[in-house]
Amino acid sequence: MGTESTPTLNNLPFRAADFATLAEALDYAAKGETGTNFYTGRGELYAVLPYSELRSQARVLARKLLGMGLQKGDRVALVAETNPHFLRFFFACQYAGLVPVSLPASVNLGGHTVYVTQLRGLLQSSMAAVAMAPSGYASFLEEAGDGLDMKLVGAPEVFDALPEADVEFPEPQPEDIAYIQYTSGSTRFPRGVVIRQRAVMSNLAGIICHGVKMGPGDRCFSWLPFYHDMGLVGLVLVPVASQVSVDYLDTREFAMRPRQWLNLMTQTKATISFGPPFGYELCTRRLRPGEATKYDLSNWRVAGVGAEMIRSETLTRFARALKPAGFNENAFLACYGMAECSLAISFAPLFEGPSIDCVDGDHHSDHQEALPIHLSENPGRARCFVDCGTPLPEYQVEVRDEQGAILPDRRSGSIFVRGPSVMSGYFNAPEETAACLSADGWLNTGDVGYRVDGSLIITGRKKDLIIINGRNIWPQDLEYLAEHQPEVRIGDALAFSVPGPDDAEFCILVVQCRESDPAKRANLIDRLNRLVRLELGIDVFVELVPLHTLPRTSSGKLSRSKARQNFIESHDLSLLAEEMADELEPRRHSV
Repeated sequence: MGTESTPTLNNLPFRAADFATLAEALDYAAKGETGTNFYTGRGELYAVLPYSELRSQARVLARKLLGMGLQKGDRVALVAETNPHFLRFFFACQYAGLVPVSLPASVNLGGHTVYVTQLRGLLQSSMAAVAMAPSGYASFLEEAGDGLDMKLVGAPEVFDALPEADVEFPEPQPEDIAYIQYTSGSTRFPRGVVIRQRAVMSNLAGIICHGVKMGPGDRCFSWLPFYHDMGLVGLVLVPVASQVSVDYLDTREFAMRPRQWLNLMTQTKATISFGPPFGYELCTRRLRPGEATKYDLSNWRVAGVGAEMIRSETLTRFARALKPAGFNENAFLACYGMAECSLAISFAPLFEGPSIDCVDGDHHSDHQEALPIHLSENPGRARCFVDCGTPLPEYQVEVRDEQGAILPDRRSGSIFVRGPSVMSGYFNAPEETAACLSADGWLNTGDVGYRVDGSLIITGRKKDLIIINGRNIWPQDLEYLAEHQPEVRIGDALAFSVPGPDDAEFCILVVQCRESDPAKRANLIDRLNRLVRLELGIDVFVELVPLHTLPRTSSGKLSRSKARQNFIESHDLSLLAEEMADELEPRRHSV
């Protein structure tokens, strides 16, 4: 692999994912000059893998895998660190008729034991035949695979030492499984989403032609993990299927040096990059006064944002801070998707920037109806959402009530989708599949939202909804109040409910706080209690915790379900109920 980056331009006629399989897409991209580039956390190019070399290396590795006696459809587990080895193994599976399974590359999610246990569970769930991990993760994977019925577990070098078999590759078919993507949710053990070739190719075409409208002059940049759907489908497979070059920065390096995102966007002149809201927030937070002028972000035409709830103020702060670098706020592209749909479901219009819908928050909570409200009228009652746009062609979206009836515009309910890129089901989990995927192809996304003139607006995850005294409370509303206190930063609060006596629910707000002065901490708790009662009309138990305490999923999202589980395990809920009753009684009678 060389050290001179692959170019932006290509000598191939542009094709927008009009291929039957991922192998066919790489075959075509390999005829051009584009490919992948990998950068260190200090912004130095350390590996270059043109698509032509990726194809050649993947086919060699595919013959070695088949020489082990692997059969079509066998699962190959890959610890998905951001490096060329993952790409090589992923596409080797495409040629060999094997099924790649991406495993998280995040040891720090709970330490050695937790990570090994997670890997072992994924190996067992996917029934992997072999497993690969880069050298830094090989020992964890070997420990996780100890005693399992697998043919080989090891680093890339172990596989490279195998002999090539003189075999014909099986002819890939649109109905073949392209990959298994494990979800990052943590309410139960992550589930393996089965995505077939026809499904992912349909989604890639939708993203390229309709969502982002890519062309031969585009170039992508990504710091997203390869084991996340947006990172894998959006920033690994989309570039291959559109024959454009892509530059990568490891996710951990981004977390330590988020401004490297801006530096490398400047250096590579990339035009397309996506991230969840917390990525933009982290970048803004680390930017020093006056520093923006050293970057040139004028080429950044699509700044995609999704993967979690989008807050308009996060985007506004980023755009304002980077305006001196030539960043255009209209580059922001809100989108909605999930692994169960390969990736994308809807996109906002290009080059129009974020569109915000503000509604009466109290009426929305009480009646599940999104009545428009102007911020100037009553800012305390307004709740604002970012419009996630219209569904991709061939996608149907319905918002349904609890009885399954389709709801009209501005009525909130459960979001159901049906389209060509919806999963076949969860791997080896027929009951879980049947619980969310109907026989006629409708997927219950688990998300709640409403529609306005064809556009989709997401208000939250149904499992996160807090119901207090029959009233629907969204955890984001409590978290918003906490994050707008001077002692608290964006992403430092999580809200959820826990069971109390007599089937009642208690609302909990856990806040990361760097303040150590007892009086100031007590003041913050009291202030939050009063704000929540004033704004939302409910009582809340506020707990202040040290920085870096709130749990995250393998893809980096804050995990309310894990925070709730941790809270329940570390507190006596009966005593907590008594404490809350004692604390709140005087407040209820005060004037």
